[in-house]
Amino acid sequence: MTKTSIQVDHIARVEGHGNVHVVIKDGAVETVEMNVVEPARLFESMVRGRSYSEVSYISSRICGICSASHVVTDLKAIERIFGVEPTERTRALRELLIYGSYLQNHATHLFVFAAPDFVGLPSVFPLAESDPALFEQALALKALGNELCTKVGGRSVHPITAVVGGFTHEIGAGEYLELADKMESMIPFVLKTVDLFDSFEVPDIATDGDMLAMVMEGYYPIECADTARFLKAGIEFDANDVDECIEEYAVPHSGALFARVRETGSPYMTAALARINASWAHLSSRAKVAAAKAGLRPPELNPFMNNVAQAVELVDALDRCAGICRKLAADEIPGSSSPVAFEVKAGRGVGFTEAPRGALFHDLTLDGKGRVVRASIMTPTAQNVANLEADMRLLAEKLAGEGRSEDAIRLEIEKLVRAYDPCLSCSVH
Repeated sequence: MTKTSIQVDHIARVEGHGNVHVVIKDGAVETVEMNVVEPARLFESMVRGRSYSEVSYISSRICGICSASHVVTDLKAIERIFGVEPTERTRALRELLIYGSYLQNHATHLFVFAAPDFVGLPSVFPLAESDPALFEQALALKALGNELCTKVGGRSVHPITAVVGGFTHEIGAGEYLELADKMESMIPFVLKTVDLFDSFEVPDIATDGDMLAMVMEGYYPIECADTARFLKAGIEFDANDVDECIEEYAVPHSGALFARVRETGSPYMTAALARINASWAHLSSRAKVAAAKAGLRPPELNPFMNNVAQAVELVDALDRCAGICRKLAADEIPGSSSPVAFEVKAGRGVGFTEAPRGALFHDLTLDGKGRVVRASIMTPTAQNVANLEADMRLLAEKLAGEGRSEDAIRLEIEKLVRAYDPCLSCSVH
């Protein structure tokens, strides 16, 4: 009898703290656990009793990278309760704000967290020395995301200008055109990024789980819709019905709740890969060509391809944001971004956006004075952990069946965890 125990006490190059425990006995995988060891951060309790006007500023502190998504998601929930309909211009600004966090996140994940896996390096620092031009362009892309968030949201993290029904400040036409020029200048680099990550060899596995993404007719949505779809099950639902369609549950080895499709019991993945599977046809033409060249077409079920999907989204984001900036500069997007008038009301509403790492839901209940009675936050990583654990088992079984060494199995499992781009700190919120 041979027994192999693979224990990774700290997954490196991810945000937050987590461990992996895998037991293989006589070539058969017995145990696979993704241990999220972060303590609860209690953001849902922090906002209870607070005014609606404070909630988005508090919840944005859940994450430095995804703070823009938390702000906009809260605002959407509050606006559903108050019956506020933002203008088309406000929607465009919110899209820019969230895409700024995409540039921040995807650049960091791909080049700082994921790339060292595929070039045989322990961290990004040797890569910076061996290929300084690549490293400097990656940093420039991250800096552009910071600048976009600062120009639109007032800060590179934890934005302050986005409020219920609009924005308290908007930049001028010249600044929009300058941003558009900078975005277009980065497109050649991100096209090379798609080719780079497509060139890396990854294990051939296919997730058994479902995928979840925001959907909208004729568009690649990240903010402007309230409809979510489980791609495999074909189940569509409005964000307000999230509790009826997604079941969260506790497991003894994780500080984060796990999630599954309530109707089918299946775990699921929500990420760039899910978005591209759902809305591939609505990518920008340049991003679609890059995706096709990389062999990224629906249905793509290999979770390792989430790295390529993020690279494709960088192409799409730069194309899309440059176009939005030029339209805003030319006043081709109607309406004002100034906050619209509204009446404070009691009620419940669920905000829904596509954060960089996947679907994000904020469920708020307010009283007649606009104070929070109840809050629930469902982050992408919290939704992903169950499917990640299932995919770790698939991968371990494949590699064990091939007779791979303990070290090889450990490395590939760590690569898989990083391919999901988890934020384990956010998963316990």
